[in-house]
Amino acid sequence: MTRKVFIKLTGLFLLLLVIHAVVTQIVFHRVAHYAVLWSALIALGLALPLAGWAARRITVRLEQVVDFVRRISEGDLSARLNHGSEDELQAMEMALNQTAEQLGKSFAESESRRQELATMLDSMQEAVVAITPEGFVRWSNAVMQRMAGTQIRIGRPLVHSARDPELLACVKGALENGEVRTGRASSLAPGRIFEVNAAPLPSGGAIAVLHDVTQIEAAEKSRREFIANVSHELRTPLTSIQGYVETLLEGPDGNPDTNREFLGVIQKNAGRMSRLTEDLLALASVESPDYKLVRQPIRASALVRDAIESLGGLVVDSGVELEFSGAPEVLVMADADAMNQVFGNLIENALKYGKSGKRIRVGAKQLENEVEFCVQDFGPGIAFEHLERIFERFYRVDKARSRESGGTGLGLAIVKHIIQAHGGGIRAESELGSGTAFYFTLPLAAGAASAAKSGDSRA
Repeated sequence: MTRKVFIKLTGLFLLLLVIHAVVTQIVFHRVAHYAVLWSALIALGLALPLAGWAARRITVRLEQVVDFVRRISEGDLSARLNHGSEDELQAMEMALNQTAEQLGKSFAESESRRQELATMLDSMQEAVVAITPEGFVRWSNAVMQRMAGTQIRIGRPLVHSARDPELLACVKGALENGEVRTGRASSLAPGRIFEVNAAPLPSGGAIAVLHDVTQIEAAEKSRREFIANVSHELRTPLTSIQGYVETLLEGPDGNPDTNREFLGVIQKNAGRMSRLTEDLLALASVESPDYKLVRQPIRASALVRDAIESLGGLVVDSGVELEFSGAPEVLVMADADAMNQVFGNLIENALKYGKSGKRIRVGAKQLENEVEFCVQDFGPGIAFEHLERIFERFYRVDKARSRESGGTGLGLAIVKHIIQAHGGGIRAESELGSGTAFYFTLPLAAGAASAAKSGDSRA
């Protein structure tokens, strides 16, 4: 490019000399002593406008180049230069346009990849946060932002955004030692536990991934409690059986009445263990993902009447009256065998703990899209603080009384799972001294639900 410019300037200089010679020969051939002076002045007069025009043209194009570079530096990769005449500046302009086009393509590809990465990280169930080498938040995904709220922002120190000491310790170890650190954070969100994994980044800084293990921890705690409760429930009757059997073996010729009494105790505890085993198997069945119901349309009134008829034998010798408080004739979707188990557990529970009320009332009423069934006793009732937990496995309001009555502590848990498998819900209402009522719902059959809606619209 420099060589071409030099050649053009040389050509321009020779052109000026030719002009100078021609002007001298034509205009000033008679005044030779002034020829050089005047010819130089005329050549200068012609050269100055030409030089000014050329300089202005070059200046405008260079200003366009400067503006183009400024727009590129500000991120406007769509900027382009208009090609001038076919000269050296045109080659430069074309090269700059090609460079801008390549930068635009590269930036678009990088932005597309960044968006894809951000989308993938936002779709994760784990919370992710990237930290600069100085400890500031570089980026966080949607899960982390929902969890931390407005406290976590780009450019803000992580220590001001997440105050969990375990998370901060893991990030600090990854930043300072370049090591992968793990921990367990429990103060980031109320009632939630996170497994923290912090690792250094190749470009500096660190990234922390937080996996919510709250449900896993709860399941593990429930498993430990379940094993402990089962062990305790089995140990008591086993200890009793073992003790009485040893006594009988040590004195085979003892009093027949005493032996009969001991055998009665052994039989009672064996029956208790048998009921516990049956309830454990029933609970395992209804909690299993493979638990299947054979649901079909059944009249709500038929469910209640069948329950009263089939379970009436439980209350014959107890002095408790089993009352039918009415039920609608609409169809509900239910598994008949499973509902017999539900009513059986609820009525047996009412008989054990509400016997003093002398009556148990069973009935149902129609709601908008479902039927609500009720089993109510009129015994001593349950304190309010126990109502939310009585459907838990092995939870007892009065442990001593429950064991005396032979309860396993699993009946209401079984009922809850069966009702939920039907798509319904269950709750308990009670007031001390006024008895307890268990309410559960079953969905209406398709035709019954449509009829109920049309009836409401006509009303």
